Amino acid sequence: MQIRTPLTVITGPLGSGKTTLLRHILETVPKKIAILMNEFGEIAIDAKIIQGKNVQIADLGGGCVCCSLLGEFEAAVDEIIASVDPEHLIVETTGVAEPDALVFDIQESLPKVRLDGVVTVIDADSLVKYPSVGHTTRIQIEAADIILLNKIDLISEKELEVVEDKLHSINEIASILRSHRGKVDLDLLFGIGRERVQPPPHHVHQPEFESFSYNTSATINRPCFEEFVNSLEPNVYRAKGFVRFSDGIYLFNFVAGRWDLERFEQEATELVFIGKQVKEQKLEIIELLKKCEQ
Repeated sequence: MQIRTPLTVITGPLGSGKTTLLRHILETVPKKIAILMNEFGEIAIDAKIIQGKNVQIADLGGGCVCCSLLGEFEAAVDEIIASVDPEHLIVETTGVAEPDALVFDIQESLPKVRLDGVVTVIDADSLVKYPSVGHTTRIQIEAADIILLNKIDLISEKELEVVEDKLHSINEIASILRSHRGKVDLDLLFGIGRERVQPPPHHVHQPEFESFSYNTSATINRPCFEEFVNSLEPNVYRAKGFVRFSDGIYLFNFVAGRWDLERFEQEATELVFIGKQVKEQKLEIIELLKKCEQ
């Protein structure tokens, strides 16, 4: 009898901290892990963040793994198992993915793997600022075996309790684990093995977000860039990538007006902007960035 490879799905809204959790997993877990990433945007920023570590990565870009890329997903899983034979396979979905279709496909079409669990990463601060839970986020929460409530350092204990009550009202079964920057006891995320019967989803996926990218080999003036970031319109919900300043290259993360920079080894400036009708602002945003080039 063939031993099936355990597979963990990591899902959650844009900017909730899925890739940060992946970095923590790769730095902590000694197992032979393979990762299948599905990113939203033309540039595979997340794959570049974790590349170079002792891990096999396959990237599914250009669409959503929960619908248009299901065939490619099945082929990628089979190829990873055949070529790498990992001890554990992790699938990180794009923030706009609805994981119920993915879970159904894993159970019905991938006999070489078994679903170990679905981990949904939720940004606690964003749920306080934007308490209305959208259709896709609700499905991500409903699908969870574990809800990783991330960025808890940004809100109060009272707000945390309100957020947890909201999550429990959507998913009564899932355990809620609090975390800061994805730091969590990983023994709690793996080996879940919950048996589930996932019905075929009635999948009408209409993503409300769009994206565009920008790259340059020029050095960026840091004060100019910081002023630019602080002036971004609210419809730019997520931005990420790498920025070359005079003192080196930094990893840039922007979520709903909150942003940070982290020193990172990369080659040039590459940025992805994600939001509602954000392409209407593409020329304006790129023009502002060009003014920051040195």
